[in-house]
Amino acid sequence: MSILVIGEALIDIVSTNGAPDRYAPGGAPANVALGLGRLGDDVEFLTDVGDDFLGGFLLAHLRESQVDVLTSPRGATSTALARLSEDGSAEYEFQLRWDPDSSLLGRNAHSALHFGSIAAFLSPGSAVIDRHLDDVAEQSDQQRDRPLVSFDPNIRPSIIGSHDEALPRFEALAQRVDVLKLSDVDADWLYPDLAEDAQIDRLLGLGPSLVAMTRGGDGAILATASARVTAAASQVDVTDTIGAGDTFMVSLIHDLHAQEAALSDLSTTELTGLGEHAAALAAITVSREGADLPWAADLTN
Repeated sequence: MSILVIGEALIDIVSTNGAPDRYAPGGAPANVALGLGRLGDDVEFLTDVGDDFLGGFLLAHLRESQVDVLTSPRGATSTALARLSEDGSAEYEFQLRWDPDSSLLGRNAHSALHFGSIAAFLSPGSAVIDRHLDDVAEQSDQQRDRPLVSFDPNIRPSIIGSHDEALPRFEALAQRVDVLKLSDVDADWLYPDLAEDAQIDRLLGLGPSLVAMTRGGDGAILATASARVTAAASQVDVTDTIGAGDTFMVSLIHDLHAQEAALSDLSTTELTGLGEHAAALAAITVSREGADLPWAADLTN
């Protein structure tokens, strides 16, 4: 069965002092779909792109990475202006539309469902995610095989509204997933009054079986109700950090979606292995310019 990703695809306009602007395919869910396709997974991606030149560029880029894109192109393609600082970090300004054609989904079964980022918060497309989560819940109620469900909020405060508006939406979605991945920056925005371990406790209490918190060069924390580990970041010369968190998410989905063991039964050794593998893949991405996620061949070199 294939993996289904739902979320935005857009064009990153990367601005660096002293250099011409660079146009690159982006959008966190698009990066996840692309990364899964590059690792050889069968992946479908429900998204919303324009029928303009930029939309055609996005579709070609995704399809070259073996992604089956589900979209009805129309209008203008969404863009994100990313301004890079000297340390490689990015700040964003967005011009967005999120209104995917849910009729393209059909009734195909999937081994995993991933959603996140702007698409989880922005209407009208956020309702598509809610309806699909309802379908997944119905599968569980009928004791049919349900997909592994993962969520990465990839918080963008300038887009998703105030903290008081966004937190209830985030928590409502987190209650419905198996794997929740977020950055320490996301966690600090969501729960500014809690320390790191308390943030993870709060997130696990919402219902996910596995929480992964990435912390840049300080590695990542992976936690279940019974185990918690820190996985070190791989040492690498950083070109920029665009796509690093998305690559970490790709690795988790790739490694977890086909396994039969319950996430709650993962041992500390298994959690550490998951985190270290994800960090190694992310290191490949940050060593490259832009969101150039690894191919399967990169893992054997």
